Amino acid sequence: MMTESPDLEARTRAVRALESEVGELINQFRRVLAANAERLSPGLLPGAYKVFTTIVRKESVTISTLADSLMMDKGQLSRTVRELEHLGLVQRAPDPEDGRSSLLSPTAEGLERLAAARHPSDSSLLTALNEWPIEEIDDLARLLRALSAGTVP
Repeated sequence: MMTESPDLEARTRAVRALESEVGELINQFRRVLAANAERLSPGLLPGAYKVFTTIVRKESVTISTLADSLMMDKGQLSRTVRELEHLGLVQRAPDPEDGRSSLLSPTAEGLERLAAARHPSDSSLLTALNEWPIEEIDDLARLLRALSAGTVP
């Protein structure tokens, strides 16, 4: 039986430690999403909040593109979008490139409510990173972007 090289063992330990820390960060992020969703609209589920913030980030997006981006079933996504429309957070407009589909975008009210909902968690993240040098925050963002994209930083 072949034993692992010291390099591979060290890399494996480092990756497992990273996996553990990312898992903890995801748990904290879920709590923030749930709290933000509740502040945005009482009773709003975190998944609907994620759909809304993705629409905000993309500014104008079709249901198909949104479903691909979020890896969601179009039927479930359509129900969630209808809920967001009913709450006054999202609006539809005809897609000028494809008359059969609509473009989803946030409403002005939705953007205002999102800013208010995010404020407490924005300040907690700012507080957590208050002592970090800006360059290290930028480095962390760059490294996480590379990890998400599956590229070498």
